[in-house]
Amino acid sequence: MEIYAHRGASSTHPENTMAAFRQAAELAITGVELDVHMTKDGEVVVIHDEKIDRTSNGQGFVKDYTLAQLREFDFGSWFDERFTGEKIPTLTEVLALFAATTQRVNIELKSDVFMYEGLEQKVLAIVKEHQMATRVIISSFDHEALQRVYALDEDIEIAALFGAVVIDIEAYTKRIPAQAMHVTLPSAFRNSIAQALRHDNTVRVYTVNDVLYAQELALLGVDSIFTDQPAEMAAFFA
Repeated sequence: MEIYAHRGASSTHPENTMAAFRQAAELAITGVELDVHMTKDGEVVVIHDEKIDRTSNGQGFVKDYTLAQLREFDFGSWFDERFTGEKIPTLTEVLALFAATTQRVNIELKSDVFMYEGLEQKVLAIVKEHQMATRVIISSFDHEALQRVYALDEDIEIAALFGAVVIDIEAYTKRIPAQAMHVTLPSAFRNSIAQALRHDNTVRVYTVNDVLYAQELALLGVDSIFTDQPAEMAAFFA
């Protein structure tokens, strides 16, 4: 079972921060998952939500701030005062960290609410700058964005994210085209996924925090899981 740390080591550290990624980089796991948005001045930053309200002491949309303005907010103390002073990281900073490891990086394009013009080009440029094209997966719920990624670079691995059960998910994924499908834990047990697995499709499941579910998925033939508990999962499958 391949294990990806969901938003870094997010059960013990504030999600999508350098603290969470540094911790994940020390684990014997396959890789990490992160989310990217674009700032007002065109910088690619790592954060899950469109707004900074939940994971910082600020308010408002990422897209309405410059990187310098976002750096003024605290992205750690909401989780624990030990992480006071954590800043929003850029994709460049995170990839620089993982370039020194053997881990893979799943970059989720969070363009399913706001269309960030040029996001795909910027992400691919940063990936290539760090010579990580063979170690990166580009995923998104925005399947049009995945098509744009494919048009720019057919060699980058693309994964389609799904939030619900999709009939004939295998055929749909191939139409994008994407090399992998990322599905929710409940939908992983549906017939469409069983069929995809029988045909040797790459299926990764999110978000799996219970080792019993992880064990069941392994028996089904699921390739990988995204988890908030990467250390525990790594120990279980060791």
